Amino acid sequence: MSPRDAEAPAPAPVPPLDRHPPAGPVRETLVFAGRAVRKLRHNPEQLFDVIVSPIMFTVMFTYLFGGALAGSPQDYLQFLLPGILVQTVMFTSVYTGFTLNQDISKGVFDRFRALPIWRPAPIAGAIAGDVLRYTASALIVLAVGMGIGYRPEAGPAAVLAALALLNLFAFGIGWVFTALALLVRTPGTVMTLSWMVLMPLTFASNIYVDPATMPGWLQAFVAVNPVALIVTALRGVLGAMPDAVDIGLALVAPALIVAVFGPLTMRLYARER
Repeated sequence: MSPRDAEAPAPAPVPPLDRHPPAGPVRETLVFAGRAVRKLRHNPEQLFDVIVSPIMFTVMFTYLFGGALAGSPQDYLQFLLPGILVQTVMFTSVYTGFTLNQDISKGVFDRFRALPIWRPAPIAGAIAGDVLRYTASALIVLAVGMGIGYRPEAGPAAVLAALALLNLFAFGIGWVFTALALLVRTPGTVMTLSWMVLMPLTFASNIYVDPATMPGWLQAFVAVNPVALIVTALRGVLGAMPDAVDIGLALVAPALIVAVFGPLTMRLYARER
């Protein structure tokens, strides 16, 4: 070794790689939930179902059918508005699958699968983000309804309880359309098939009229229709007559849907498309 080599300073140690600890399932899910909300800025047409449709259905059905079905629009509004709340979040829930399928079609979710994150985070975050959409739609219906005369007999606390119950129901229903988005190839197909499910459930229910006026076979369907069950529960909560049995029955369907479609969705998400 030459004297020059002996006097040369030792090389600086290489700093260790900055390895951040994983964010965790909750934080990663919230990140994807925020992404789902921000996407509305790039797809403003989706705000139509959040803002315009609730106003249109609430006002139109109240003044078109109120006098014929209940004697006056005001009396009918007290009956109708809880049902319109359910109809609105049902129609809004379609976009859970629609926007998810758009991401899949563009290859975005292929990138998500390659990230070192909690595997269900992109799916769970997309559904959680849509809860804000459900809440916004429901608040618009309530605001419009109260503007034209609706009064929740149970007060503000019952309104908050009704919103929580409604969001739980919508969260469960949303898993159906999420699984559908992972099965079909195009967003248009998601919309078409979703409406084939939503239309019978929504209109063959107790949203607009008392089932007692329906044929017996249709009454039997309405009696087990998840939409009719949640409408009955909401009418009780908002009308100061909450029934624990009605609330429990209303939550059976979304609980079963999550139990069945949750694992199915994750299996479809994990597969190669």
